[in-house]
This record gives sequence, C-alpha cells and structure tokens, in this order.
Amino acid sequence: MDRRTFLKTVPMLTVLAGTASSFAEDLKTITLVKPQTDGGKSVLAALKERRTNRNISAEKLPPQTLSNLLWAAFGVNREKGPFGGPGRTAASASNSQEIDLYVALPEGVYLYEAIPHRLTPVIAGDFRRRSGRRSAARAPVNIFYVVDIAKYTKAPFQEPGLKDSEIQKSYYYVATGLIAQNVYLFAASQGLAAHFHNCDKRNTPNEFKLRPEQRVLFSQTVGYPA
Repeated sequence: MDRRTFLKTVPMLTVLAGTASSFAEDLKTITLVKPQTDGGKSVLAALKERRTNRNISAEKLPPQTLSNLLWAAFGVNREKGPFGGPGRTAASASNSQEIDLYVALPEGVYLYEAIPHRLTPVIAGDFRRRSGRRSAARAPVNIFYVVDIAKYTKAPFQEPGLKDSEIQKSYYYVATGLIAQNVYLFAASQGLAAHFHNCDKRNTPNEFKLRPEQRVLFSQTVGYPA
C-alpha cells in the first residue's frame, strides 16, 4: 500500500474503530432469570437419550432455557461445598472451579459468572464461528471451555500435584468433561441438540481477551434440533 492510499484509508479505519467501540459499550450484562431446578426427563431417561447431534437450528433459546442450561452446566447448587467454597453442579480438583465458561451468542461473547448467575460482556460481535464447526456458526449458543491455571494456586485445599503442570492437565480435562456431560444430559432432558468438539485455539485467546494463565480447551454447541 502506498502513502496516498494509506492516508485515504485512515479515516475509514477510524470510523470503523469508533463504531466497534460504540457497539461494545452497548453490550450489557445479562442477568439470568432464576434457574428452574426441577422438571424435564428423569436422569435415566436423559442418559438413554444422550447423544451428539450436529444438526442444530438457528432458533434462539428462550431466556429461561438459557438460564437453566448454564446452571446445569456449572452453576451453584449449594452455598457451602467442599473446603468452605460454594458447591457447583460439576466437581473440580480441590474445589478450584478452574473452568470458565465463555458463551458466544449472536451479539457477543460473555463470561458466565455462576455465583451471581449472570453473563458479563467480554467482546461484542459474532464469534460463534470460532467454535470451529460450520453448523455451530449459526447455532444460538456456543460454550467455550477455558481453564484458568491461576485458580489452582487459590484453591482452598492444596492437594498433592495441584501445582504440577502435568497433573493439572488431568484435572482440567476431567473437569471439562464433567461440565460437558452436564450439558449433554440437560439437552437430552429438554429435547435440545448438543455437540462437543474442538475449537479455534489460535485466534480465540486474543479475541476473548484471555490472560496468559488461561487456555482455550474445547467448545460445545447447543440449540434446537434442525
């Protein structure tokens, strides 16, 4: 690009940057409605129906369903869990709760905060395509599983190996699997489709503004069957 072309481009880039910034400011915190903790199919029936379904429609999930989904995935189910911290619907090593759920919706990416049960804005824009599957790009919800290694040092109980990098891998991969299975079972109980899969690990960390201690692991797509 020569100097003259560059100078002509600068004003347009400035306008686009300003628009993006303005749009980001319009992305508000989503206070999720109180989750429903009963209803749906039984655990045994959900296990019978549990499966991967990649054919997911673009139909938006109702607010109540989204709230129930995230609570079932990794919400708080008791005020006092192991070692004095709140208990969650999925176990974690030393109750470190090291897995963060980044939720990609059509309008932007949010961080699920379990204790206030809300979605906090991370970045505006449609990043569902980062889940790495063509069908996921139009699905209503894509959950990105992100481990925060720093949470191991803050765990209320330091069990052996909690600071060993290789043992940490076994912990956070198991933790992710437990949460993902919760999502699968919830989907089966509600007649939804779910798909657990790999994702874009190259672009996502920068776009989601992750810290060096955070690592993108997998993603899971949820919605109505197509």
